[in-house]
Amino acid sequence: MALEKKIDCVILGLLSHEDLTGYEIKKRMDTTLRYFWGASYGSIYPTLSDLVSRGLAVKHDGTENGRTKIIYSITEDGRLYLKEWLKAPAEKDEMRYETLLKLFFGNEGGASQAISHINAFKDKIERELTYLLGAEDILKKNLDRDDTHKYYLLTAQFGIKTYRAYLEWCEEAKTMLCKGEE
Repeated sequence: MALEKKIDCVILGLLSHEDLTGYEIKKRMDTTLRYFWGASYGSIYPTLSDLVSRGLAVKHDGTENGRTKIIYSITEDGRLYLKEWLKAPAEKDEMRYETLLKLFFGNEGGASQAISHINAFKDKIERELTYLLGAEDILKKNLDRDDTHKYYLLTAQFGIKTYRAYLEWCEEAKTMLCKGEE
């Protein structure tokens, strides 16, 4: 199991909650999961095809508003595969921010350029924090409707706490850089 692609497990995880089209999977990746995972259509559709060929998912035709679409569902083997992956320890948790990379080498560009990057990062984090706070509110109101919401809520709250710490860091970093400019 160590060599599986994480995208397999991400898609199986989404399908464990509901049947989805490839488009809907991409939409979930770009909204709900975007704070900690991402994928392109170029990786989603080949993975779906692979999951079907391995018997971990099935596809069937559906229609919506008169349009035919391909809908994917997880199989029992897919659920077992997902559960085995969930038991394994995380192999790699990493943080990659281009803003921090630019800041790390910021001496070459100077404090005002670094502050500009920090301000852009801060603006982005504030927008995303607003979204996460809204998601937290909705999830709290729907905890009794589906146990899955409890786990979604935990990830949203992790994001909220992390983003609040990022905003605090932004202010501290700008203060430090501004002192160097005096």
